[in-house]
Amino acid sequence: RQYAVSAAERLGSYASEDMTNVDHLVIGGGVVGLAVGRQLAARQGNTLVVEKNRGFGMETSSRNSEVIHAGIYYPKTSLRTRLCIEGKNMLYKYCQEHNVPFKKTGKWVVAQNDEQAEYLRQLAEHCADVDVPVHMVSQKQAKHDEPCVQAHAVLASPTTGIIDSHALMSALHQDLTERGADLAVGTEVQAIHRDDTGGYRVLVATGDSDVPYMAVRAAFVVNAAGLWADRIACMLVPDDHEWHSKYKLHFAKGRYYLHTNSSNSPSISVQRLVYPVPDKQITSLGTHLTLDMGGAIRFGPDLEWVSSNTDYATDGGEPIKKVAAAIAEYLPMIQAKDLAPGYTGIRPKLQLPGG
Repeated sequence: RQYAVSAAERLGSYASEDMTNVDHLVIGGGVVGLAVGRQLAARQGNTLVVEKNRGFGMETSSRNSEVIHAGIYYPKTSLRTRLCIEGKNMLYKYCQEHNVPFKKTGKWVVAQNDEQAEYLRQLAEHCADVDVPVHMVSQKQAKHDEPCVQAHAVLASPTTGIIDSHALMSALHQDLTERGADLAVGTEVQAIHRDDTGGYRVLVATGDSDVPYMAVRAAFVVNAAGLWADRIACMLVPDDHEWHSKYKLHFAKGRYYLHTNSSNSPSISVQRLVYPVPDKQITSLGTHLTLDMGGAIRFGPDLEWVSSNTDYATDGGEPIKKVAAAIAEYLPMIQAKDLAPGYTGIRPKLQLPGG
């Protein structure tokens, strides 16, 4: 009687001499995986980056606001704050050195009442404490600089910017290959075992009908699988291990809306990014206004917790009138008829919905 061979069993059937040996294996070919692979490729040894999709950066890395954040929101001692600030400076430098399109547009966080204005003042103090430049903008100056924007108080973040995320990933990919590393697309990890030597044995599906599977032995493995990172990590542990709950990802879907710019829509001219005051848990930074490299306006993301990490449908979510109402708090001329569905992205989060 025949039975299906599990991925773990298949991996265990490979003899050592039948395995491909690498020093560094990076799982995931998004912007993080490409950047990590680029750095590892500069070290001694060989590096392989595997990506399950047909090309690099097809998930979270290309479905976002394309904003270079300044590092203003999170606690001083958090790793997120330190890495955001250091990463911002490194990213601007990398863009200049590799001709990746970017603009240091700056960003306004806008308050609509006294309570929100007090939050901005506290945020300004926090930014001074973490050495991120910000400044308050008077209502008179704000109306002069951005006449379309309505605000009771404004905190300006001049080091916030935007980037062409696809050009960034192309530059990282070029660096990676020029340093001798390989990127294998259409290659999905199926199983991982710890090796007796301290390394790892990894089974990948190749999508090739002649050689559908390949076993890789790696001294080091980096999990940069994004939306799938918890599943990759849990391949290393039994089904009843705490990792299955402790590191379970929750999926925050966000929709982006485009300004239709039709003859019936109001003319809007905005020179910088505009963000409302975030919610208290900073689960979301609110439905904000961003610009692409061509100057086109887009709004989003909204927030909907979903069970699937592949649910990119633009329908559903908040009624478009409610989205327009949130935007109209700082851009009062916007109505629902001025918005058109654009695209969606999914943010993987460890925190529970509402947490």
